[in-house]
Amino acid sequence: MGTVILLRHGRTEANASGTLAGRSPGVHLDDLGRTQADRAAERLAVVPLAELVSSPLERCKETAKVVAVRQAGRPRVHTDKALTECDYGEWQGRKLRDLARLALWRTVQTNPSAATFPGGESLLHMQSRAVDAVRRRDAALTAAHGADSVWLAVSHGDVIKSVIADALGMHLDLFQRIQVDPASISVIRYTEARPYVLSANTHEGDLSWLAPKPSKKGARKTPDLGAAVGGGAGPAPPER
Repeated sequence: MGTVILLRHGRTEANASGTLAGRSPGVHLDDLGRTQADRAAERLAVVPLAELVSSPLERCKETAKVVAVRQAGRPRVHTDKALTECDYGEWQGRKLRDLARLALWRTVQTNPSAATFPGGESLLHMQSRAVDAVRRRDAALTAAHGADSVWLAVSHGDVIKSVIADALGMHLDLFQRIQVDPASISVIRYTEARPYVLSANTHEGDLSWLAPKPSKKGARKTPDLGAAVGGGAGPAPPER
C-alpha cells in the first residue's frame, strides 16, 4: 500500500484569536500561516507526490496550492469533502475560552467518542468518514501508481489527529494525546499487515527519504516481513 502525508493548514486569524472557525466560509491563512505553508512546501518539494488532495475549505486549499507550486509540473489540487473540518454545529464561531466553560467541553477532552456537537456531528462520525476516505484513496493510488506511491492530504487538526489515532490502533477517547500544529507534517504508511506511523507533528527535517526509489532492472521485490524486530535499519540516507 502507499504512504500518505497529512498536512494541517497554516495558521489563520481564527487560530490566532482563539476562535473555533469550524466550517465557516472566508477563513484564510494569515501572514504567519502563509509562511508556514511555504516552509512545508519547501520540505515536500523533494517528494514527488502522486496526488494532492485537500479539504474544500479555503485555508486548506490555500495551503495545498502553495505545495503544488513547488512540485514538478504543478499538479492539480483535488478536493474531498470527507476531509473537511468537523461540523461543530452551534460551537462554530465561538471563542474557545467560552466553550471551555460548557459541560460538553469535558466530554470532548476525556471521552470524545461520546461527544456530539449541538447541531453538528459527533467526533466518532468525523473519524469514521475521514479514515474511510484516506484508506480508500490510498488503496486506489496504490493500485494506480504502485506500493511506493506517496500522496498528500491537507486537512484540519482534529481530523488529522483522528486518522493518526486510527493508524496507531488507539481508541478515539485517547486522540487528545496527539498534537497536530498548523502546517505540521505527519506521515502514515499503509500496508496489508497494518499502518505504520512514520512521523507526527513535524515542522522541520529532510523528507527526501519518502521519495519512491527507482527500481533496478531484474531486482527482486523485497517481501514485507512485517515490523522489524529490534527496530530495523531505517531509511537509506539521501544521496549527495
